[in-house]
Amino acid sequence: MESILSMIQPHALVVSATILIVAYIFIATEKLPKMTVALVGASLTLLLGLLGQSAKLDGELNPHYFINYVDFNVIFLLVSMMIIVSIATRSGIFTWVANEMLKKTKGRPVAILISLALFTAVASAFLDNVTTVILIMPVTFAIAKELDINPIPFLITEILASNIGGTATLIGDPPNIIIGSEGNLSFMAFIQELTVIVAIILVTVIAIMTFWFKKYLHATEENMAKAVDMDNSKTITDKALMWRSLFVLFLVILGFVTHDVTHIQTCVCAMAGASILLLFEKPHEILHDVEWNTIFFFIGLFVIIGGFEAAGGIELMAKWLLDITHGSQSIASMVILWGSGILSGIIDNIPYTATMAPMIAEISLEKGADFAYPLWWCLSLGACLGGNLTIIGAAANVIVSETSAATGHPIKFMEYLKYGVVITLTSLALSTGYIWIRFLH
Repeated sequence: MESILSMIQPHALVVSATILIVAYIFIATEKLPKMTVALVGASLTLLLGLLGQSAKLDGELNPHYFINYVDFNVIFLLVSMMIIVSIATRSGIFTWVANEMLKKTKGRPVAILISLALFTAVASAFLDNVTTVILIMPVTFAIAKELDINPIPFLITEILASNIGGTATLIGDPPNIIIGSEGNLSFMAFIQELTVIVAIILVTVIAIMTFWFKKYLHATEENMAKAVDMDNSKTITDKALMWRSLFVLFLVILGFVTHDVTHIQTCVCAMAGASILLLFEKPHEILHDVEWNTIFFFIGLFVIIGGFEAAGGIELMAKWLLDITHGSQSIASMVILWGSGILSGIIDNIPYTATMAPMIAEISLEKGADFAYPLWWCLSLGACLGGNLTIIGAAANVIVSETSAATGHPIKFMEYLKYGVVITLTSLALSTGYIWIRFLH
C-alpha cells in the first residue's frame, strides 16, 4: 500500500484533478446520485493519500488533514436552516401567506403570476430555494385548478424568481453560503452589494415573463370569483408553533444582520435558533426532513476539492486566471461573471462554486483583498443567476420539473431552454453593467 502511495504522490495534481473532473461528469450527467459520486470521490481522495487521515503527523499538526478542508460553517448553517424551516412549515404559516397574497389578487392570472413571483423571490432570499418551491407549488397547482388554466407559466416564473431571489442574501442559495464562508463576507455585505441589482433583475424578468405568457393568462369571471372565495381560515394548524417559529426565525435573521457588530458566525446563530425550536419537538421526526443527501454531497465535495487544493491545483488555477487576464481586475471580473453564468447552467452550481471560491481566495492572497472584492460578487451573480439557464441548472429547477411532470404537466428541456437562455443572458448583461458601475469604472 505504501509503495502505491509513494508512486501517486509525485502525480498528486493529475490524480486529484482526474477525480474532480470525473466527479463533475457524473454529477452533470446524473447517472448516479450526486451524494454517491461525492462520497466515492472523497473516499478515493483519502485512500490514495491525497489528504491525510490523521490530525497529527510525526507529532505535529497535519495541515493536510482532510477535516481541515470540510467547511463546517456551511454544513451547520445548512442543517440548522433546514431544521428551522421544517419546524415552521408544520404550522402552515408559509401556505397561509401565499394564499392571502393570492386572494388579494382577486383571481386575476396576471396579478397572480406577479404575486407568486414576488413571494417566491422574497422567500428564496431567506429560505433555501428548494424549500421555497416546495412550499409554493401546492398553492400554484390549487390556483391553476380553480382557474382552469395551465400551471406551467407560473411554475417556470417561480423557478426563475427563486434563483434570482436566492442571489440577494448569504443564506438564499448554497453558492452564496460557500462564497460568504470562503471570502469572510457578512450577511449585510450581501444585502448591501447585491440587493439593488437583484431587485432590478427581478422586476425586468417579471415584466418579460408577463409579456411572454400573456396569451396563457386568461380565466373566466366565474373561476376568478372562486379563487377570491378560497377558505384560508384553517390553513394555520398550530398557532403556538407559528409564533414560536416566527420569533426564532426573526432572532436568527437579526443575528445574521448584526454579525458585523457581534462577530457571531451565521452558522452559530442558525444552530442556536434550531436548537431552541427542537426543545419543543421530537428531534427524530424533524431530522427526517433534513436533506441529508445534500449535506453529505457537500462534505464529500469539500474533501475532493481539498485534495485538489492540497496538490496545488487551486493555486495553479488562480495563476492561470491572472495570466490570461494580464492581472486586469476588469477582465478577471467579466471572465468570472460570464464564465460562471454559462457553466452554472450546464453543471450544478454548488460544485462549481466550491471549486472557484478557493481560487478567488488564492487571488486575494496574491493580489490583495481589494483586487478580489468584486470577483466574489461576480462569482455569486454568475453562479446563482446561471442556474436559470437550463432545467437542470439548479436543484429547485429539477424539483419543480419532476413535480410538474408527475401532475401531468411536463416541462420539456427544450421548452424551458428558450426562456432560460433569454432570462440568463438578460440577467448577466444587467449584472455586467452593475459590476462595472459599482466596482470597476
